[in-house]
Amino acid sequence: MQLSERLLAAVGLVTRGNRVADIGCDHAYTSIYLCRQGIAPSAIAADVHPGPLLRAKQNVELYGLTEQISLRLSDGLASFSEGEADTLLLTGMGGLLMLNILSEFPDVTASAKELVLQPQSEVVLVRHWLHNSGYKITMERMIKEEEKFYVLIHAVKTDVLQHYEQECYYVYGKELAIEDRKVFGEFLAREKKLREEVLLKLSVQETKKTKEREQELQQELLLIKAAALAHKL
Repeated sequence: MQLSERLLAAVGLVTRGNRVADIGCDHAYTSIYLCRQGIAPSAIAADVHPGPLLRAKQNVELYGLTEQISLRLSDGLASFSEGEADTLLLTGMGGLLMLNILSEFPDVTASAKELVLQPQSEVVLVRHWLHNSGYKITMERMIKEEEKFYVLIHAVKTDVLQHYEQECYYVYGKELAIEDRKVFGEFLAREKKLREEVLLKLSVQETKKTKEREQELQQELLLIKAAALAHKL
C-alpha cells in the first residue's frame, strides 16, 4: 500500500506505540499503514458515512488486520469514550469541521495524548483554537502535492497556556520542520504573488470597496513579509 505524500507526512507525526483514532478514515488506508508498519499497535477507523466504512472493512480484512483495526460508524467523536485513543488523527477536512469535531466532545479530545491534524482550510483558526484550548504546537509540516500545499500540525496538551508573539505565526505557522523550508518559501512566494496581482487589478479602480480591499491586501502582504523574516527566508 502506498500513501500520498500528504498522508505519509501525517503518519510520520504519530508517536510510535500510540493507539490511534483515525477520524474520517475514508477507506482506512492510513490506519492500515500505521498498523502494518508497526507504528500503532491498534487503530479505530471511524467515518460518518456507511459507504466508505464498508470499503474500509474490506480493506482491513484484505490486509488481515481485523484484530488490530476496529471500524466504527461515528459522527466525529460521538461514539468514542475517554481514553480510547492516544492519538486523534484528522486529515482531509476543513478546519472549521475539524474544530467542531474536537470541540463537541471536549473530554474525549482532552483524554488523547496528541492531536495530528491536516486542515484543508482555516488553518489560522486551528492554530488559535489549539492555543486557546490548552495545546502546544510541537511540529508543523508543509507538503506540496500535485501543485497544492498542505499543512500538518502535531499538538499536545500542556499546563502552560501558549501564545505566539506574532500574528504571522498563527497565519503561516511557527514550528516548521527544517526539511520543509524550501516548500514553505515557495508557498509564501505564491501567496505574495497572488495578492500583488489582485492589487494591480484593483489599482485601476477607484471605489470605496476596492480601496478597502487594497488595505486588506497590504496588511496580508505585511504578514507574509513578517513570516518570511521570522523564518529567515
